[in-house]
Amino acid sequence: MLEYASAHGYRGQADNPARLVRVEHIMGKSDRTVKHHPALPYAEIGNFVGDLRKLDGLGASALDLTILCVTRTHETLGARKAEFDLAGAVWVIPATRMKGRKLERREHRVPLSRQAVKLLRLLFAAYPKSEFVFPGLGTRTHLSGMAMLKVLERMGREDITVHGFRSSFRDWAADRTEYHRDLAEEALAHVIEGKTEAAYRRGDSLEKRRPLMQAWADYCERPVAEVVALRSAGELVREDEAT
Repeated sequence: MLEYASAHGYRGQADNPARLVRVEHIMGKSDRTVKHHPALPYAEIGNFVGDLRKLDGLGASALDLTILCVTRTHETLGARKAEFDLAGAVWVIPATRMKGRKLERREHRVPLSRQAVKLLRLLFAAYPKSEFVFPGLGTRTHLSGMAMLKVLERMGREDITVHGFRSSFRDWAADRTEYHRDLAEEALAHVIEGKTEAAYRRGDSLEKRRPLMQAWADYCERPVAEVVALRSAGELVREDEAT
């Protein structure tokens, strides 16, 4: 009763050392807070990717592929060449490497844009003896999880996160395209929350997602021109008359 009274403001917060976690859970309030990762506004992605592609190093290439495929950091860095079918332009990430509860995980197929295939071909050729797309210093390891963060630091963009590019994509898909939201959710490999829907939903809309991912890759290559305010002809005439 004391916890219930505190949760409804009838008692001071100091009176409840347990911080009402159990009562809030019973009342349907989550005891977990959603963590929002600082993201780059999608309107800036073209300029960012342009600057990114001027950099050398595996970390920059890893970040480039992560943005193009809107994958998570560990999904990109742990990628093995055997997961890719470049001729068919698809990347199959095994269920064992996906996020989520063990019994709920499933493989995630990523339709590869032309830009992603081109990048991967260069990487495969550069490191022909490695099973990993992004090899680390050892023969059986991949690139460190800090690699892409270091790239952001080099670019002076500590204000954003690698994971935040997934939010950039999601906002772009919602604001600038007519693709159904479910396709964007599939692209992000988000788990279907409803058990009934999940039971009936067997496909992953791979072919429907191909044009979405190609549109995203094309958008990432469009730098935003800097808008320059030009003075009107009338202003120029008045300046000439004054001199």
